[in-house]
This record gives sequence, C-alpha cells and structure tokens, in this order.
Amino acid sequence: MTNTSPRESSNLAKSLSTRRKFSISIPARTANEILNNNNPPLKTPTYSVKSTQSPNGSYASDGILNKATGRRRQMSTSSVDQEMPLVLDNDNDSEANPRKRGSSDTVDYPRRRATIACEICRGRKSRCDGAKPRCRLCTELNADCIYREPGIKLDAGDKLILERLNRIEGLLQNNIISSTRSLNLAGNSPTTSNATTMSREDLVARNVETMERSVSSIPIAGLGTWMNNSQTNISTMPKVHTTPALHLLQWPMIRDLVSRPYDPQNLLQLELSREPLHLGTNLNLDLSNTAAFVQAFFERVNVWYACVNPYTWTSYYRIALSHGFREGPESCIVLLVLALGAASLGGSISQIPRDKDPPGLAYFGAAWGLIPGLMTRNNTLSSQCLVLASAYLFYLVRPLEAWTLLSSTSMKLQLLLSGQSRIPSHSKELSERVYWNALLFESDLLAELDLPHSGIVQFEETVGLPGGFEEEEDEPAGRDELWYFLAEIALRRLLNRVSHMIYSKGATTSIAALEPLAAELDFQLTQWYEGLPLPLQFPHTRVPLSNPVQTVLRLRYFACRTIIFRPYILAVLEHEHAIMDPIVRENCHKCLEASVRQLEHITAHHAGHLPYLWQGALSIVSQTLLVMGATMSHSLAALLPPPAQIDAIILDVVIEIERYAHLAPSLRLSSEIIREAEERRQMFLRSTGLRV
Repeated sequence: MTNTSPRESSNLAKSLSTRRKFSISIPARTANEILNNNNPPLKTPTYSVKSTQSPNGSYASDGILNKATGRRRQMSTSSVDQEMPLVLDNDNDSEANPRKRGSSDTVDYPRRRATIACEICRGRKSRCDGAKPRCRLCTELNADCIYREPGIKLDAGDKLILERLNRIEGLLQNNIISSTRSLNLAGNSPTTSNATTMSREDLVARNVETMERSVSSIPIAGLGTWMNNSQTNISTMPKVHTTPALHLLQWPMIRDLVSRPYDPQNLLQLELSREPLHLGTNLNLDLSNTAAFVQAFFERVNVWYACVNPYTWTSYYRIALSHGFREGPESCIVLLVLALGAASLGGSISQIPRDKDPPGLAYFGAAWGLIPGLMTRNNTLSSQCLVLASAYLFYLVRPLEAWTLLSSTSMKLQLLLSGQSRIPSHSKELSERVYWNALLFESDLLAELDLPHSGIVQFEETVGLPGGFEEEEDEPAGRDELWYFLAEIALRRLLNRVSHMIYSKGATTSIAALEPLAAELDFQLTQWYEGLPLPLQFPHTRVPLSNPVQTVLRLRYFACRTIIFRPYILAVLEHEHAIMDPIVRENCHKCLEASVRQLEHITAHHAGHLPYLWQGALSIVSQTLLVMGATMSHSLAALLPPPAQIDAIILDVVIEIERYAHLAPSLRLSSEIIREAEERRQMFLRSTGLRV
C-alpha cells in the first residue's frame, strides 16, 4: 500500500440535501492496480457510454441498422461504381455479335472466352483460359488455381461490401467480448457536412462508427442475460466464488468436524425439494388494525426497503379500498404493507409457535392472489409489488420463492431501464428504489446459493441513487427514511468487491498477493463506517445496542471484516508455521475478533429478523465454523478469548440455530452441521490434550 492512495469518504449524512451531491461509491481499484501499487485514484470501474438515441429519447439501434443497410445498397450502385473501375463480363455482347473485336485490331483476343475465372486471374484482372486443374497464368506463376463455385458471381462492389461487413462484424464482436475497455466514443464521428464529396472510405468509416455507437447504447450483458458481469464491474457478485458457509467444510481441521462431506450445492437442492407454501383461501380480511400495521410498517419496515412512498400512501389506500382490495397494483401494495407491518410487530418468526400462522399471512395470501395478474404488467408498480412480496417471503424464510419473484422483477426493470422514455418522470425515484432492492436481494442470495444471475447488475452504474420522494399535498403516512438504505447499498457493493477480488474463480491465494488486497478492502470498509451519518454510526464497544438499525449495521460491518481476512485463517490451518509472519498473525487476529463480535450476543441478530434472518443464520454458521477450526490450532487458539468463553458462545449459537431449523430445510441442515461439529470438536480437544 502506498501513501499516495486518495482517501475519499462518502458522507451519507448529506444524502438527503441534494441527490446530485450525494455519492456512496466507495473507491475501488482492480486487483492488478493494487498488486502493482499503482497511484491512480481509486474508482469503481465504470463505462462512459455515448448512446445513440432517436429524437424522442429511445434507442434507435434499429434505425441505425436500416440506414446502414440503405447505405450499403447505394455503395454497390453509386459511389463504388464511380470510384472503382469494374471488370464487366461481356459474354452476352459476344454472343450477339461474335465477330465484335476490341478497339485495337492489333490485339488478337481469343474467340473462346472462359465462363469462369480463377481467383488469381480475377485479382489481377486478367483473362483466364479456364483450364483445369490450373489455368495458364497459374501454371506460369506456379500458384494454386482456385475456381469459385458456379452460380456465385460477385463484382468488385459486392466484394467490397462483404469485406466491410466482415470488418463491421469483427468490430461488433470485439466490442462485446472486450468488455473491460472504455466505450467512450465522443468526438469520433467524421464530418458529414458535404455528403456528396465523401469518399468510399469515409462513408464506410461512418457506418462502422455508427454501428459501434448503436452497440454501446445496449448493455453489454444483454437484456436478462444470465451471465457473470464481473469483468466489467468488480462491485458485482462473481458467478463462481467460495464465499458460502459450506465451503469452510472443505478446509483443513474444519472438515474433520463433520462425519461426511458436504457440497455447497446441498443447500440449494434442499430448497428446491421443499414443500410449496400453503396459503389459506379465506379472503375475509380483518381491517380493524390497519392503522397500527401501517404505522408499524413506516416505523419498522420501510427503513430497510425504503420502497413505499409515504406521501402517496393515502391515495393508494383509497384506490385499494374502492376496489375492495381485490384488483390492481394499489390493492396488492396495500395488502403487502399490512402484512409486513403485522410481521414487524410479531418479532422474529423463529419465536412464533409452530402451530400458529405467522403474523400478516392473511394479508399476504390476499396479495398473493393478485400477483399472477401483475406478473404480465411491465411497469414500476408491478415491480414494486413483487419486491414487497419478496420481502415477506424472506420474512417467511423462503429464499428460493423470493428469488423466483425477483427474477421476474429483474426482467421488468431491465425492460424499463433499457429505454429512457419508458419510465415516467414521476416514477423515476420509485423505480430507482425498486431497482436497488432487487439488486440487494439478488446479491444476498448469490452470496450463498449458486443461482443464475438475472443480468440486472448491468444497470448498476447508470441507475441513480435514491434522493427523496417529492412531497404531496396529502399528509404523509410516515417518514421517508433513506440513511440505512443508502448505507446498505454501499456496503453490499463492498461485500461484492471482497467476493470478487478474493473469493472468485482464479483469484490470487498467495499471502504476498493477498496482503495489499486485504489492506485496501479493509481501508474501504473503514471509509464506509466513517462516512455513515452520526445517527447510524454504531459504537465499537461490546455492549448490545438498543437501536436496531445500528445493531444490523454493526453485524454487517463485522461480517464484511471477517471475510476480508478469512483467507489468513486458511493459510495457518494449512501451514501452522505461517503464523510466524507478523502480518499473517495480525490479520488472523482481526478475522477472529470480528467473528467473535458477531457471535458473542447472538440474540442481537433478531434486530434484523425481517430482512436478514436466513442470510444472518448462514453467516452465523460460517463464523462459528471458523472459530471452531481456530480452537483446534495451537497458534490460532492463542488469539481467541479464554476457552470457557468460546465454549459458551458456541453453545448459544447451537441453541439459536436449532430454533431456526424448522423454518427452512437449508437451516435444518445448518443446525445439524453445527451441532455435530461442536460434538466432534470437544472430542478432538480432549483427545489431543487441549482440553481437560
């Protein structure tokens, strides 16, 4: 790390004053820049794209292609013919007058003409006698004599067109493949003030550049492309990575804590085989507590998602009431708000008796009946409905069902965002919030499950950050809280960066190469914390916090710090002597301290039960396995708190995860793993004399 790296800090406290001044993009450098100790400013890789648009603001790629086709036809009949002398076949003329001779009688042309000519003769524009296997000229030149297939006759103009089309095709292919280069095409357009005097090369060059601009206006990943976009943006979740919790079961020492091998795909397979969600058919809704549920939503729920406008809530509710809550996106939104508000008042779903329905399930069931009609609508309100429904499914610990809805949301958003005129100005703020919710949800799922990427990440650099809803005449139903939402966007991007730079396929694993990466990522995490508004900045003390937002941010902070330094634990588990390196020892201590900080007050995770119960449970399992493995290493155990304290922490984790086991098959497996791991850990410690 050099001292010349700029220290840019994003100030979230100023986010609501003006949307244009606010920025949460944490400075980032590519792995190569960090490893090479380059000095350029830390920036998240972005595209500078000049999009070719029609006058109404929509992409005009079709028009560009049509115009290019029109120019191509003109080239073969006008400019090309005028500037290139063509060798014309005079066979028909010869047949009409076989005695016709050339302009000079001194030249004795053969009476017999070849109906075809070889490629050498065509290229030299000389007459070919058509002899096979080699004509006279090719025999004299000792060259390969190649004849074109009969029936294919191309003049010089056609050949020029084919040559230029091949060039254009190559440029387009390079444009798509070389996704790491800048696409800033500003200032490259040739002058076209006098089209009548443009040369053939200028005309073709203009066509090529026009085609390039049309391609650059289309996201490189393509609409709904399930692909890894990591080559273009290191702040996105890579397709192949080793971040998931079950990957730790392949580490030395830790793999001895289970009796059989586990594949990270096991969690996904269990969720795929899960029984479907059963909802009641009773549509008699109890609306007596709607005021309390709405208030709870805007006080306890919207802080996490920030995707319901408190200023338009009253109008939404009136429309839904007029429809009897049986049709339209407004009815669906109102029902989902009531469902989430009721859920927030009921506490963690892990504490709900199993024989009772989760709070808000009746409202969710009514909204679920409206979703099929909204799946075919491609607008912001239908996308908002699916995001809210996904939020309740996360509350029910149904990650795969939530992903299914989010995939549809992603398709809708990509369709809307691919044309600037498709989102009305009054819906722009809402569409941005819905977009970031979908992206955050998907990133959390991709961190643990090997799911297809929806392609929504390709718009990350172009979609603006939320800046506050415009105030309406109606009395707002609550406050428009944005601070946490913006902070979570920044932290999720950093978490994706960590997965991309350290845990993606092909990432460096050597300690020497890892040190500058870990230092840089840890610095960015510190910058993120220092950029938090004061009401969100959590203390680093070990005392439990009463503020749920601060509690969740602190847990997320330590989770990020753990995975930044986790490779150092692996290095020591593989080679115990690695701990002799002071940097390795220090970073192992940072990792283990962050892990313990997440586990020492296990019930603190209830603060984020609504958005993060499933993700939080898997994070708990991951950090616990890491601590367990450390206790089995003499050198790493010395970096941990006293054994009795660690044993108590692990026991609390085992009990807590067992409370989650009935909520999802993936959590049931996690509970079984952590229970067996603790039993085998105790046996190992006793057998090796590390524990009396």
